[in-house]
Amino acid sequence: MNPTRTCLPWLDQASPYLFFTGKGGVGKTSVSTAVALALADAGRRVLLVSTDAASNLDEMLGITLSNQPVSVPGAPGLSVLNIDPQVAAQSYRERVIAQMGPLASAQALATVREQLSGACTTEIATFDEFAQLLSPLSLAYDQVVFDTAPTGHTLRLLSLPKAWSGFLAGNDRGASCLGPHSGLKMQEALFNRALAALNDPALTTLVLVARPEAGALNEAARSALELRALGLQQQRLVVNAVFHATDPQDPVARAWQARGAQALAAMPAALQALPTDLIPLRAVDSVGLPALRQLLSPQPSAVPTPLAPLAPAPTAGRHPLAELVAQLALAEGGLVMVMGKGGVGKTTIAAALALGLVQQGKTVHLSTTDPAAHLAATLQDQVPGLSVGRIDPALETQRYVDKVLAAKSPGLSPDARELLVEDLRSPCTEEVAVFHAFSHVVAQARSQFVVLDTAPTGHSLLLMDATGAYHRQMLHAFEGQAGSVRVVTPLMRLQDPTYTHLVLVTLPEATPVSQAAALQDDLRRAQIEPCAWVINQSLLATGTQDPLLRARLQSEQAQVDRVGQLSRAPVFSVPWRPEPPVGVLGLASLLSA
Repeated sequence: MNPTRTCLPWLDQASPYLFFTGKGGVGKTSVSTAVALALADAGRRVLLVSTDAASNLDEMLGITLSNQPVSVPGAPGLSVLNIDPQVAAQSYRERVIAQMGPLASAQALATVREQLSGACTTEIATFDEFAQLLSPLSLAYDQVVFDTAPTGHTLRLLSLPKAWSGFLAGNDRGASCLGPHSGLKMQEALFNRALAALNDPALTTLVLVARPEAGALNEAARSALELRALGLQQQRLVVNAVFHATDPQDPVARAWQARGAQALAAMPAALQALPTDLIPLRAVDSVGLPALRQLLSPQPSAVPTPLAPLAPAPTAGRHPLAELVAQLALAEGGLVMVMGKGGVGKTTIAAALALGLVQQGKTVHLSTTDPAAHLAATLQDQVPGLSVGRIDPALETQRYVDKVLAAKSPGLSPDARELLVEDLRSPCTEEVAVFHAFSHVVAQARSQFVVLDTAPTGHSLLLMDATGAYHRQMLHAFEGQAGSVRVVTPLMRLQDPTYTHLVLVTLPEATPVSQAAALQDDLRRAQIEPCAWVINQSLLATGTQDPLLRARLQSEQAQVDRVGQLSRAPVFSVPWRPEPPVGVLGLASLLSA
């Protein structure tokens, strides 16, 4: 197969390093994997690199993922490497601590371990793994395809090497999420080479992946502007799953096509300036080599004829969302946490549940920990009995940042102060501030319903980690005391099924279901059990007769059956709607479906 026979003709002249990034749920992993496969099919030596610990690449390619390159059967020339961020962070910690030498005191070692326990360390450690692959050592491959891109925070931090000779060398003024900054100093030359490669348009291309949906396109535009400001000028846009009605008489198909066309027509200016490629919606999920090769085919998706009749609808996923509201409303109050992979519609489901509880006569506070969420835009109107809030990381951390700068910045050079400011913009700083606000929201649910729209899965797990750390700290503080002190930590409230009702949201597609299953496993390890799964945007209930959409129903039905096997709790479904479910009337339509 020659890359010119794909719907991405630029693959013929693809740069050595390709980074794919995009909002959750847009098909970034599918597109990057299909690109890597197409390049390998054209005779290139290709390494596909993923940093998602919950990646379903093993399912897609039929391999066992490893932190060493693994060859893909049936795809000569293609190898896959999975960077586990936690493993990378542990290796990074060990190198930093080893550098302290045998004379370091136990107190100094304990301080460093605490400093290196945060999300920022994980981020830098992951980039460290990237940097090794952006060096001449990776020339065993013609192309390295990365299924993710470094965050803006990482690139900003690493673009300040001029300050490393001062602030980073042996600085012990206050806690840093990077530990002793010599941990970065020891990698300075490697990181400089990596940054140079990222900023070289002859070496690196950043591919922004989106779907023909306003939210995904807006997120891609934000990433484009931020990364362009940091030097990544060579950018392209790939819009995945563009639908063209096979049966123009089918009302569902017409509405689906019109909704996508409208989103593309209103694409942000930052994206309109980019070279753009469209990938058609395919009849099957991108699992297995044949489906991945079909994904980038320039030909329309093959629809089996005649279409196999749909099996009887499974019992899983047949319950409407209104039944979940009625189930929750049996209590007088409590915390309803809505979780799931990014892009599955958590904000919409959270707003619909909150509205439904108000309609049941409950007083509800609706809040979010997701910086990208827009609850007010989803609701559009004020509803008596419903208050709306947001845990804004920027507002929550500002006081903390000002306090640290006032205490630590006197005496620092301008360059060193700039680096300290960037360090304080890290995910760790936000994590601490968000945790305290989150704890306050959890406590509010003692007297009313609180519906919390959490951030995408990775952020949510960081929040759970912070809650667990606080839980252990509190229990240790009261260890050995008489039973007169009763400690109730946020984690204990989350583990109480009479207090917390955790709802997992997914789409009826292989990757979102796999991500939700991985999240459920992590929650169970923390002794938290979901009370419900919600399958969002289901086609099964629409009655469509469009051949392409009918073909997709076969895959959807398999995923609904799979959810029924994964969940110990009831499974509810929300049908796909021709109009985006925003505003009170739009959300109410989800409850009446």
